[in-house]
Amino acid sequence: MRDSETFGIEKDHGEEVVTWLNDQARKQKIKLEARLYGHIISTKNFGDFEMFSWIGDAQIARKLIIKASKRFKVKIIEGGYKPKERVFRMKKFDYAKVKRGEKTIGQLELVASRFGNNQWEIHNEERH
Repeated sequence: MRDSETFGIEKDHGEEVVTWLNDQARKQKIKLEARLYGHIISTKNFGDFEMFSWIGDAQIARKLIIKASKRFKVKIIEGGYKPKERVFRMKKFDYAKVKRGEKTIGQLELVASRFGNNQWEIHNEERH
């Protein structure tokens, strides 16, 4: 089982989308649990997002998150994309796509300190 904390839902829709994701997982008997963790990320190009974490199968999580985006007509951040090069850095990096439904509308580079309990922050963003 994998988990990720670099997924987000357009602000003010987090609670209803996370509830829907957990209900769908329960109905379909899928091992997936999502929960908000009280962190909001602001982007210049895409607006504010409530970040959430999930535990379960990555492919199923991605499919359900895209379905939720279509159903609630909201933008999402789909994280967990890693660079090809493996370089040791003092900070953790993660890459995410900003989507509306299945359409990718941008990309984000997220950064957090390897030491301490720092939250993810936007390092770079790009529109498509």
